[in-house]
Amino acid sequence: MNRCLVLTVDEGQEQTKAIHERQRMARTLEGFIASEERSVILQRQRNAQQLIKPYRIVNDFAKDLTFVSTRTRARRDHEKYLTLIDAVTLTHQHQRRIERQRVGEKVVEFIRTTLADIEIANRLAPEVLGRSLDELPPQSRRLLNLVKMMVKQWCESREMEQADYLFSRRQVREFTGWSEYQARVHLQKLEDMEYLHRHHGKQGCSYVYELLYPFDAEEKPFAVGLLDVEKLHI
Repeated sequence: MNRCLVLTVDEGQEQTKAIHERQRMARTLEGFIASEERSVILQRQRNAQQLIKPYRIVNDFAKDLTFVSTRTRARRDHEKYLTLIDAVTLTHQHQRRIERQRVGEKVVEFIRTTLADIEIANRLAPEVLGRSLDELPPQSRRLLNLVKMMVKQWCESREMEQADYLFSRRQVREFTGWSEYQARVHLQKLEDMEYLHRHHGKQGCSYVYELLYPFDAEEKPFAVGLLDVEKLHI
């Protein structure tokens, strides 16, 4: 896991609707034309990629960069961050001066990273790398946000405290539209990570859940401890 960039499938209803719309669109004349134009665009992108040469990257700002260090897995994620900067730099090679350095008996060509490259990488990193540092899988995080929304709506409409509202797995399925399997798996993950607490129902009935995480807590972007590039301008 820590050697990869983790991607996940959006299993939400809105995404399913969007897929259905694209599938229907593909059967129309407009969809047919779009498909042909897409092939031309893809070929152009492949041709552009062939123009990129494998230059070495020199980052003169590397020693000043920072990255979160509270977890062991950040050792590999830090390398991903540096590689992300390299990739941004590499794609701008035709806008940069190619430099040469003799190393022993051979001459090595390289390009230098700019602050603009680091700024672009820093905008991408919280989304690309931050999620891999999140303790919850993306789908579990999504369910947590949906449960928070459900609890908030219920408590505010009935003027009750969050701790007094206990909900069942069935209520979660009905509110989210998720399948029994999806709800069961990700509710279990939230329980294991202590975002939820499971209570036994009355008189031997099935158990219910309590949301331990504040439903009004503000969601912040995933922090990866990056340096403010403005400080490097000084």
